[in-house]
Amino acid sequence: MAMAATDGTFLVPQTQGTVLCCLCGVAMSPNPANMCVSCLRSQVDITEGLQKHVTVLYCPECERYLQPPRCWIKAGLESRELLTFCIKRLKNLNRVRLVDAGFVWTEPHSKRLKVKLKIQKEVMHGAILEQSYTVEFVVQDHMCEACSRAAANPDQWVAAVQLRQKVDHKRTFFFLEQLILKHAAAALAINIKQMHEGIDFFFSSRSHALKFVDFVSSVVPVKSRNDKQLVSHDTKNNSYNYKFTFSVEICPVCKDDLVCLPQKVAAGLGNIGPLVLCTRVSNTLMLLDTQTLRSAFVDASQYWRVPYRALISSRQLVEYVVLDIEIDSPAESSSQKYVLAHAQVVRSSDFGKNDTMFNVRTHLGHLLRPGDYALGYDLYGANTNDLELEKYRGLVLPEVVLVKKSYEEKRQRRRGKARPWKLKSLEMDVDESTGGKEESKRAVEYERFMEELEEDPEMRSKIALFKNPVAVAAPSIAGEDEDGELPQVPLEELLGDLTLEEDEDGEEDEEEDMEE
Repeated sequence: MAMAATDGTFLVPQTQGTVLCCLCGVAMSPNPANMCVSCLRSQVDITEGLQKHVTVLYCPECERYLQPPRCWIKAGLESRELLTFCIKRLKNLNRVRLVDAGFVWTEPHSKRLKVKLKIQKEVMHGAILEQSYTVEFVVQDHMCEACSRAAANPDQWVAAVQLRQKVDHKRTFFFLEQLILKHAAAALAINIKQMHEGIDFFFSSRSHALKFVDFVSSVVPVKSRNDKQLVSHDTKNNSYNYKFTFSVEICPVCKDDLVCLPQKVAAGLGNIGPLVLCTRVSNTLMLLDTQTLRSAFVDASQYWRVPYRALISSRQLVEYVVLDIEIDSPAESSSQKYVLAHAQVVRSSDFGKNDTMFNVRTHLGHLLRPGDYALGYDLYGANTNDLELEKYRGLVLPEVVLVKKSYEEKRQRRRGKARPWKLKSLEMDVDESTGGKEESKRAVEYERFMEELEEDPEMRSKIALFKNPVAVAAPSIAGEDEDGELPQVPLEELLGDLTLEEDEDGEEDEEEDMEE
């Protein structure tokens, strides 16, 4: 029945006609092949010529798959990266149109990966046929070249990074070790060895060593040079094997060191000093003039252009007793972190024995109070033999330069007790040439490093500190720190440590201390 439209014309309803299949005679919608879907699939297989079984190589050591010819990629089970890898391994897939793809679940230990693909292809006389089929990937274990070389000889390396610092302590390496652990900078190292003046890192690739050198350069001021040695040469394919060595020297100026700047450097920094105190070491040195509170930053390129050493290091600190202190007027203080003050101090060793007192100007006016202890450099009785210092004619040195507040007397009551926090350490091989004296010396320096972390919140913010379950479980002793002046690490700065413990039945339980 015809229907009238709005414009006066008539619309005749149309019905889609049906035809009979040329093979089975079933009524169907017309198509270019004049066949129903069942007959069309029985006559044409669009999956013909496509791969149904593929073998992929997998390295069980580094958990990577081989992308021919020599590329190894890392992908998790049933991940998007693994699905892309499997589809790229199929040949002749460009003959059809891929509509959908997904994993079919298999046992993780079955060494089988099944991918279900849905494809379309134009068949007889322009008809589009869609079909699904499953491809089975057989995972075959095959160690990559790097893992095979490491398994055959664990000590075989391609690139070595030699970190050195020409100082008589290990404080810089303790701090650098924590930075490496926090950022996982040495995760690709196949071996780490502790040497007399530093640490050696060994890598299986030159690119890994270069990445590590870049990391060290970003956290401490260094200068580096590299060299290579020919190991073997194949004349048939003209290939060479080299061993690369990177020598990295860390700036010998450390935190709390007293430095006498050369005249050229002092003039370039705005005539600061020339006697300055190093208050912070990162990729730059922060130098502070304790008499005027003027500060300057020196980067690695500036330092190595005109290098200089510390006049007195932190191992020569002397303990003083503060008798009196008077804060300068706020107008003279140009820094918010430090406050200028005049202090009257006496050496702890001379206290009560003689009347030798010193009137000094210090930057610790915000910390020191009468009766406190402070650590400083005794320039009054020190024998300074420095060529740069002799070039300054008429320079009057202060008798004492105070560096920081001392908590040694308060710490005596806590000696031998476990701290509520702990640090992780790198797994290093110790050089056999270092004897027992080096180990005892290292233990003392490590204890000083831990105390320095308690005193410096800015230094703690750069590394990761973990809860010590032994100390947390131990009951606290009454009156242990009644005055509350002893610096401690707040619990909110500690991280939960992930530990794996094995029960008697042989099952491994995973325990994680949650952050309070």
